[in-house]
Amino acid sequence: MKNTAQDALSSIDEAKRFSERHSLDELMAHAAAKRDSTFGSLVTYSKKVFIPLTHLCRDVCHYCTFAEPPKKGEAAYLTRDQVLSIAKKGAEFGCKEALFTLGDKPELRYRAAREELSALEHETTLSYLEEMAQMVLEETGLIPHLNPGLMTLDDLKRLRAVSGSMGIMLETVSDRLAEKGMPHYGSPDKEPLARLATLQAAGVAKVPFTSGLLIGIGETRDERLESLFALKELNDQFGHLQEIIIQNFLPKPDTKMKNAPAAPLDELLWTIAMARLIFDAETSIQAPPNLNAGALPDIVRAGINDWGGVSPLTPDFVNPEAPWPHLEKLADETLKSGKVLTERLTVYPPYLAGIDTWIDRKLQQPLLDHSDASGFARTDKWMAGDADSKAPALELNRPVAPHVGNDIAAICTKGQKGTSLTEQEVTRLFEARGPETGIVAAAADEVRRDVNGDTVSYVVTRNINYTNVCYFKCQFCAFSKGKMSESLRGKPYIVEFEEITRRTAEAWSRGATEVCMQGGIHPRYTGETYLSLLKAAKAGAPDIHIHAFTPLEVTQGAETLGLPLEEYLIMLKEAGLGTLPGTAAEILDDEVRATLCPDKINTDEWLTVMRTAHKVGFNSTATIMYGHIERPVHWARHLLRLRNLQSETGGFTEFVPLPFVHMEAPIYLKGRARPGPTYREAVLMHAVARLTLNPHFKNIQASWVKLGKEGIADCLNVGVNDIGGTLMNESITRAAGAAHGQEMPPHDMEELIKQCDRDPVQRTTTYGTPPERQRLASFQAAPLSETIMQPAREFDRVDAA
Repeated sequence: MKNTAQDALSSIDEAKRFSERHSLDELMAHAAAKRDSTFGSLVTYSKKVFIPLTHLCRDVCHYCTFAEPPKKGEAAYLTRDQVLSIAKKGAEFGCKEALFTLGDKPELRYRAAREELSALEHETTLSYLEEMAQMVLEETGLIPHLNPGLMTLDDLKRLRAVSGSMGIMLETVSDRLAEKGMPHYGSPDKEPLARLATLQAAGVAKVPFTSGLLIGIGETRDERLESLFALKELNDQFGHLQEIIIQNFLPKPDTKMKNAPAAPLDELLWTIAMARLIFDAETSIQAPPNLNAGALPDIVRAGINDWGGVSPLTPDFVNPEAPWPHLEKLADETLKSGKVLTERLTVYPPYLAGIDTWIDRKLQQPLLDHSDASGFARTDKWMAGDADSKAPALELNRPVAPHVGNDIAAICTKGQKGTSLTEQEVTRLFEARGPETGIVAAAADEVRRDVNGDTVSYVVTRNINYTNVCYFKCQFCAFSKGKMSESLRGKPYIVEFEEITRRTAEAWSRGATEVCMQGGIHPRYTGETYLSLLKAAKAGAPDIHIHAFTPLEVTQGAETLGLPLEEYLIMLKEAGLGTLPGTAAEILDDEVRATLCPDKINTDEWLTVMRTAHKVGFNSTATIMYGHIERPVHWARHLLRLRNLQSETGGFTEFVPLPFVHMEAPIYLKGRARPGPTYREAVLMHAVARLTLNPHFKNIQASWVKLGKEGIADCLNVGVNDIGGTLMNESITRAAGAAHGQEMPPHDMEELIKQCDRDPVQRTTTYGTPPERQRLASFQAAPLSETIMQPAREFDRVDAA
């Protein structure tokens, strides 16, 4: 039978027959199944501030209390200062969206509107709206959503440059409702063909758009179906309708329809269900929660996936008699309905994923700043590497309502057993929100406890970044310098071999068992250079473990000497290399690498280096660098590729998630990336890694440089058993803008671990026990000497004359 959860009803006749064959409960069940196939456990909302630019309107809809005629002594429009004041308060309350509400072309009806617009130096309401939207965007970072009524293609193109999305309610395609005595009589802008023309123009202009129906104003069910199919036809052509609102009429005092009956709940539920069944599964179906107090579970059952805009600050100016539910209450009601309330942006995730198609260039960075990896709203201000941003509380212990997170729990159980998860399952774990996050965290920590007990390890190490000159143009990297690179922190430098020897000797004297050497790919360096670096380090401390050279450096070294990869790796081993760092991985998916690091080794090349290194006897770490342009599905692919290689070679010692530090990164400064992961994403990365990589990876590490002490404390409760190295001279993360320090001495490491009720233990690079003399020396280390770096003057920028 047609019309499974995935199918869309294709015609009005088919929709009528389907409706006649099924009871309302059956229709709702079909709609809910279709909704769940795409949106899963989520029901979304947008936290917005309403800005009623003007209450004047040339229309006289018989149910409307928003539109008002001019009043003597009262301004017709909000002033610039009033608009900005409302927007700033919205930003203070955590809003991401500024919804401009206004009447339709009041200057065509009222002299007062024309005169006030003239005083504001504008001829039309749309022109003033354009200025106000731009001001709000630039001054507050809020993303404008505009509902100004009828618009031409030119109007839409101009307003697209200052707004993330726009909308116009179709309400109905019935001309009958504009006849005398009907609700749209005397309202020229409610003429159905005119509204459909605006909707079509929005599709041509590539504007993420909102439309929908107002039900219960005298229309029939057949007319509702005609309206829905009119919208569907436009959306099938342009794909621009990101949400369809089904709004129920409620009578309002002081209107011509004050005595009309409210739209019955069954009619609302029927229309929601039919809308869901008519549109593609990806289209969002919305119903306003403030108009339906007491009926929210039924509305969820009917197939909605969105509650629309909810303001913590301003009232619903269109329905002032119906206050917004408090967000806590809305979250609880949604949870009782088996769903998790999730904040979104005014632009829905699929349109953010196609940002170059749907969003004007100057709106892109503000939207990315508000966005998480799934395209939903960032709900905290935490930033990786920012010492001043406080880690927010996560809902790790919130009670889970019946049916919420059942699929998450089943996937976690598979991960705990060591069963290989699918890409879809890993992605689902990364999408856990609200109380679902606690399910993932608890499952991951059980695995950690079984594998590692309550011991938390760390290594005493020194970082030596031997040059920051690099001819690769990785878009995330603020460390490397070159003639063509962006003007970022620091000057181009190289570290002489004598200084390598000195630093290594000093590290050994301070109790280090490891030096970690990485750097840029200097155009004059060859495979012999890397061999000489090893010789210099061994000269400083013959017994120290050298953890050095990413797969990129190894590849470049082999190529410059014309050697096979395996042969060159053996040469490195004989020269004293102990293990390889698993950096240069970034995201092991070429869809992402094509933008992030297009001239770097690709996914297969990175995996080949590691496979070959493990074959000749090297261990290595594995990393991921996340929070920039990628999505959760890319994280899943990355983890599964690591799991597959580890099950083949067993050569990885640990997995190290590295959150993107955005402050000085070129791709962020160009407005093309998110500002790192959200805190939820950062914590989940460690938990999901523990479950996905089990049992092949025994150690999951958290980076104190990027997460800070609060982040480390939380990650130790979601599967982490190692907090990395003391570092001594960390510089790569600091070059990107991080400020958590360059060294965390052993006594600070152990104090942090003890504060988390865990048992600290110092380890070697390969998780052995360090010599006792080194362990004791690490607690008695003298201050570091000043480092010496030689300027690489041939790579200095020369300012244009």
